[in-house]
Amino acid sequence: MIIQIDNLHKAFGRNEALRGLSLAVPEGSAYALIGANGAGKTTTIKTVMNIIRPTHGAARILGVDSRRLAEAQLQQIGYVSENQDLPQRLTVGQYLDYLRPFYPSWDRQLESSILAELQLPLERKIGDLSHGMRMKMALACALPFHPKVLILDEPFSGLDPLVRDEFMARLVQQAGEMSLFISSHELSEIEGITSHVGFIDQGKLAFQESMAELSDRFRQVRVTLESPLPAPAVVPEGWMQVTSSGSVVSFFDSRFSDSQLAAKIAAQFPGVKHIDVQPLALRTIFTTLARASRGGL
Repeated sequence: MIIQIDNLHKAFGRNEALRGLSLAVPEGSAYALIGANGAGKTTTIKTVMNIIRPTHGAARILGVDSRRLAEAQLQQIGYVSENQDLPQRLTVGQYLDYLRPFYPSWDRQLESSILAELQLPLERKIGDLSHGMRMKMALACALPFHPKVLILDEPFSGLDPLVRDEFMARLVQQAGEMSLFISSHELSEIEGITSHVGFIDQGKLAFQESMAELSDRFRQVRVTLESPLPAPAVVPEGWMQVTSSGSVVSFFDSRFSDSQLAAKIAAQFPGVKHIDVQPLALRTIFTTLARASRGGL
């Protein structure tokens, strides 16, 4: 595993941000850590990066305890965060000049390509850049040394659609050569490259699985009945947000089985006329799970 987290706890005073979190990021994967605001995503990433120390438990990256990260590991880790500190008084060019000696694998040709694609002005001070340009600057600093793992903490926050597209296009170009660990609310942006998903809720991991498995087990179902019926009070396990409007009953099935669905519906409703089943986007899966975690089944 490129990242391994075991029984991680982190408390800020009386607030327990992480409560026994465990997860594993396979090497070569693009792992999306999703969850509501305050679920513990940024705390997890900062612990992996050794920006903050855990109260209990451990995080390992590149086979090393995050609290013991040394130069050899840091030369293989790229990091981009929406709140990343950059030296405001330096120009873009000066900061890149400063960074290069720290990374023996720095690729000047790749650097030039990224700067051109993202249209970053070398002569402008970082403090004078817009938020979108600063995020592109952070990416331009994280990719030229060909990191083995790239960690992205809300990289699209506050970016306009054009900047997001440019950011994502550059990321996709280089994604195949590194592992990705991503926390983002812009789920539609990352769905195309995500291979694994972990859902964190109140500092604990609710589940983790491959994107293919997650997509296979979630469906939106609409059942048309011969006559109107209210939504049932008791439903099969895995049915979520069951609603009724006239003769149509709708729900999300988080344990979808093509071979079993019709039988389950027939056991719940008499006079079934039609069943419509649709796959779900990652964003819809997330909002469904988030509502369920708040008791809005």
